[in-house]
Amino acid sequence: MLTSFMEGLFCCLASKPTNIVVPVETSEAADGYELVEVKPGRVLRVRHIVPERSAVEEPTGQGGTVSCKRKIRVYRSGQLFIENLGERAGAELKHCQNGDPEPRSSVEVELKDCGDAPPAAAGPEAGPDPANGGEAPAAGHAEQAQQPRRRRRRPKRTVVIDCERRISACKGTHADVALFFIHGVGGSLDIWGSQLDFFSRLGYEVIAPDLAGHGASSAPQISAAYTFYALAEDMRLVFKRYARRRNILIGHSYGVSFCTFLAHEYPEQIHKMVMINGGGPTALEPSICSIFNLPTCVLHCLSPLLAWSFLKAGFARQGAREKQLLRENNAFNVSSFVLRAMMSGQYWPEGDEVYHAELTVPTLLIHGLHDKFVPVEEDQRMAEILLMAFLKVLEDGSHMIMMECPDAVNTLLHEFFLWEPTSPPAPKQESRTRPETAKALTDGARAAPEPAQARPETARQT
Repeated sequence: MLTSFMEGLFCCLASKPTNIVVPVETSEAADGYELVEVKPGRVLRVRHIVPERSAVEEPTGQGGTVSCKRKIRVYRSGQLFIENLGERAGAELKHCQNGDPEPRSSVEVELKDCGDAPPAAAGPEAGPDPANGGEAPAAGHAEQAQQPRRRRRRPKRTVVIDCERRISACKGTHADVALFFIHGVGGSLDIWGSQLDFFSRLGYEVIAPDLAGHGASSAPQISAAYTFYALAEDMRLVFKRYARRRNILIGHSYGVSFCTFLAHEYPEQIHKMVMINGGGPTALEPSICSIFNLPTCVLHCLSPLLAWSFLKAGFARQGAREKQLLRENNAFNVSSFVLRAMMSGQYWPEGDEVYHAELTVPTLLIHGLHDKFVPVEEDQRMAEILLMAFLKVLEDGSHMIMMECPDAVNTLLHEFFLWEPTSPPAPKQESRTRPETAKALTDGARAAPEPAQARPETARQT
């Protein structure tokens, strides 16, 4: 603590950063690690494991087809009205009511059944009185004639989604499947160590990059290198480099936003997606009153306190095992400059509820019940907004759930990878016999004493 304080004081007096931000030295460059130059001078470390499969299996099952039909209406008051129209996507009406005069990114979600009409006061359109058979009472015609007619509100924006997605099981023996793991602020690809080893042993091809300034990736000296758009462009280039025909994205915390961005940009190539403690479907905007707005030298002085706070809030237990996990997996081990730039660069106004509601990718949400960074209500709201979402809450984990409970997380991931919707039963084939012939055969069968021996000609004559 005293060393960090003296280094921070020297930083303030000398008006320069206390340490030069450089990539972390690694001695495992040959063990599935690659250095990818996404831009001149911008190099990312990527762990890419292509297992040696003894037998490559071609996908035989056709999977199931899901009808993705929904209508999204956005009103000027900030009201969001989502109506699911597909039979398999969920028979519910998602209605959000927000009374603020200006739209905002976070709204309350209320679930209703499709058969129940929304209340007249909360619905986007004013309808007739249902208690009088859909007509106004006769005694009130004069009063209604004097009152001005209420204008029907028109939505500011309407989005209609009408498509079909074919979802199939993704096995480790399938050569057209690739898994992408994206970490969040302060992490590195090492936090996915248990998942990378587990799925590579099952035969999956896995890709996990270090974000800029994290792990062994290069760390530019300018804050603009750590905005959401700069990091999202890095992830886009990494995805295009390693993508297969069926790709599955797994994101944690801030990395969920990059997974959402890729799923929106490449809906045909993203087969499934997993969000681990990712938060609600809200647009990103940096906080004005935040400790990360302090000067870099002050943050460097407070780095031991920040590390202790992260251990307290990120893990359900704060024992020797958790401290060892932080050290071994290189978690929350970034410079104060990168940490400050990452927090102030989280600006993504496009990633609001409508952006997430447009996604048709099947999504699994995993939440640690003891997470103090992301409340469970935010992941619940995300599950309500998404078209196809499954929320799983683990009681023994917190924000770093994949490090605390690796076996439980790996089991959930593997089951989701193998999941495919059941195909609907084939429609019954109608009889090709003409109605007149079928009626004559029926009448003949009733009149003949031995219907099993009666010939068709005799039956028709009868």
